[in-house]
Amino acid sequence: MAPQQTGSRKRKAPAIQADAATSSSQISAAADAEGPLLPKKQKRPATRRSLVHYLKGREVGAWGGAGLSGSDGELRGCAVQKLPELLRERELTLGTLNKVFASQWLNARQVVCGTKCNTLFVVDVHSGQITRIPLMRDRGPWLARAQPTCGIHAIELNPSKTLLATGGENPNSLAIYQLPTLDPVCLGDRHGHKDWIFTIAWVSDTVAVSGSRDGTVALWRMDPDMFNGSIAWHNDAGLPVYAHIRPRDMETIPRSSTSPSNRKVRALAFSGKNQELGAVSLDGYFHLWKARSTLSRLLSIRLPYCRENVCLTYCDELSLYAVGSQSHVSFLDPRQRQQNIRPLCSREGGTGVRSLSFYQHIITVGTGHGSLLFYDIRAQKFLEERASTSPDASPGPSGRKLKLTCGRGWLNHDDLWVNYFGGIGEFPNALYTHCYNWPEMKLFVAGGPLPSGLHGNYAGLWS
Repeated sequence: MAPQQTGSRKRKAPAIQADAATSSSQISAAADAEGPLLPKKQKRPATRRSLVHYLKGREVGAWGGAGLSGSDGELRGCAVQKLPELLRERELTLGTLNKVFASQWLNARQVVCGTKCNTLFVVDVHSGQITRIPLMRDRGPWLARAQPTCGIHAIELNPSKTLLATGGENPNSLAIYQLPTLDPVCLGDRHGHKDWIFTIAWVSDTVAVSGSRDGTVALWRMDPDMFNGSIAWHNDAGLPVYAHIRPRDMETIPRSSTSPSNRKVRALAFSGKNQELGAVSLDGYFHLWKARSTLSRLLSIRLPYCRENVCLTYCDELSLYAVGSQSHVSFLDPRQRQQNIRPLCSREGGTGVRSLSFYQHIITVGTGHGSLLFYDIRAQKFLEERASTSPDASPGPSGRKLKLTCGRGWLNHDDLWVNYFGGIGEFPNALYTHCYNWPEMKLFVAGGPLPSGLHGNYAGLWS
């Protein structure tokens, strides 16, 4: 239901920033359009096919998506494979915020983040400025109003990038904001989850699914009337007014015989091609659901590695799910009875795989030990460092795994740090979240110390 008007309309808050990246498709389309006819006997300029020209071309929006010619597709694939070794880190200062769990690019210079200390904020990666976003509050009182160890675990943008889904002030509730203004639209606090929301996935522009620590997945539908207006609604006190909604469908994860009390839904990933939703639960199972107007479970598969399965991603091009666990990444094609891609081992001291993302055939792995690894699915091996320091050389493989090690971040030297960790000077940061801005060839990475009792943060821009 749409929110009722309870006071006079006030002007909408200015947008956080106009999306500089949204025009890239228009620029690309214009560039691809047929130009004026050339006079006879005059040759068209030769098309440049070098990787350097291709990388520079993306600065003006030439990073095309669909419809690439064979040569352009090969160059894009080459750029994706070469980018990781070209990345350099610039740390961002986040003050005393505690552990960044989730992040998404809003535009070419701004990233929205959620933290363990239940803070939703936008950071400008150019200036470092941080803008906090007010959290939506449940209509009625909730018992766990001051849970210091929960936080915001998920942030997801819908396909058209007009809505943002995340947690509310109550971590059991689903909050929807309008983009680019970040005005509140609605809050899913009625007959929903009874425990923290760990993960969110959009299955269309107006339908989102949330997964919770209570072992349920909930499907929510947003009424377009709630966000089609150009004016934000406020009450007499000047506070924004938003709708309170309930899920359209809610399903419980099957209880396993091996770990019946640990069926917490930890991660979701949606296959747009198959209209199917993958889910990972902490009892060591992968579940597949058909996601339409309701959720219909198709299958449940026991995972080969069952400890700390906390992240999941999907690649449409390869029809492949990837699951991150304590020390491995497992690959699943639900349509194949026998899996042909062997799991990869991160070998990062057993600290676990904490974040995953696919782009084409390259999967980026964020570990609990402060490093980023890059795995080529087609070659079934990690990307390797250059054998030569000269960028113009054409060296053979070095045999050394390409690993980007993140900076120290900030750690609170409190009594717990002194008494329980012996005042150790620094801890590697778990990389709980990372997200690419491919048109700008940038990577945002964030996290914090892995031990749950330690308070700290890390954020860095790799470009």
